[in-house]
Amino acid sequence: MGKHMNIKKGDTVKVIAGKDKGAQGKVISVLREEDRVIVEGVNLVKRHTKSVQQTGTTGGIITREAPIHVSNVMLVEGDGVTRVGFRRDEVTKRRPDGSTYAASRSVRVSRKTGKEI
Repeated sequence: MGKHMNIKKGDTVKVIAGKDKGAQGKVISVLREEDRVIVEGVNLVKRHTKSVQQTGTTGGIITREAPIHVSNVMLVEGDGVTRVGFRRDEVTKRRPDGSTYAASRSVRVSRKTGKEI
């Protein structure tokens, strides 16, 4: 639990399992500890809320997105879906004093096309 996630906030994903299978949406937030993501318009649940006088909240039925497990979504790339791989790229970084040095940074790549995501 709490390990590295291949999906980030802002990614467009497609649901590959469950009641919303086939639906596409943008990732609103990532719950890393629970291995779950919240996707726009997917896994909608209704909450019956009480009106509370002190806080000023009005009662009623609220529809909102519930978290969905990260294994049930797949990253959308182009017109299809792809698995996510990682590659270390050599980059030149600049120090505050102006001198440069070589370093490597991790980039996400599409397993289907090999292009950087």
